[in-house]
Amino acid sequence: MSVSIITVSFNSEATIRGTLESVRNQNYENIEHVVVDGASKDQTISIVNEYREGLGTVISEPDQGLYDAMNKGVSASTGDIIGILNSDDFFESDDVIAAVVKVFENHPEIDVVFGDVVFVEPKNLEKITRYYRSGHFRPWKLRFGWMPAHPATFVRTSAYKRVGMYRQDMRISADYEMFVRWLLVEKLRYEYLPRVLVRMRSGGVSTSGVKSSIRLNREIVRACRDNGVYTNILFVLSKIPFKLMELLRRPK
Repeated sequence: MSVSIITVSFNSEATIRGTLESVRNQNYENIEHVVVDGASKDQTISIVNEYREGLGTVISEPDQGLYDAMNKGVSASTGDIIGILNSDDFFESDDVIAAVVKVFENHPEIDVVFGDVVFVEPKNLEKITRYYRSGHFRPWKLRFGWMPAHPATFVRTSAYKRVGMYRQDMRISADYEMFVRWLLVEKLRYEYLPRVLVRMRSGGVSTSGVKSSIRLNREIVRACRDNGVYTNILFVLSKIPFKLMELLRRPK
């Protein structure tokens, strides 16, 4: 099976080399790495060009935001499976893609595979600050603000063609809305891979500050309601005590 990894970047010179190396070092051979850059003003594209020979499509042009860039990446991908690895994230080990493909091969009826992620200190990539475990997830929990870890989610390209692209009218939660469509509306079959797949640097848009948290939760409610799924803000806020536990939990 062929796998397309999409990396979206903007002024990512400080971190994108690690992302590119992470994909290049995977021991699974049939990988297409698509890079979508939002016309960075720093040295991002110069660094990408150092790896150009081993990359698939590279796009560098202004976009309408993160999810517009992701949609460009999906459209440019030619693999059987698509995963998204942001420009400040990297795979936990060199066999992540091989492990994901094995799950798809063992379960030909599924369209989605997801695993776990850990958040790390930007200046100390060995120091884990949060462990996001997806094993507890069930589709009905989307009504309560729960979703699998999107950076550790891999989806058949045929599912994107069936379900559609990421919504561009959401600033933070278009990935959440996509999970609602995938798993509640279309009821795609999925499998959980019980291991950490991705390391993420702390401080992303959806985890930075009170204003972002308020917007995130409002968009989650909207994502459900727009797809005919009942929820309310109290349902969504009920996840907060359990989310705080992620700060204490660590992978075994």
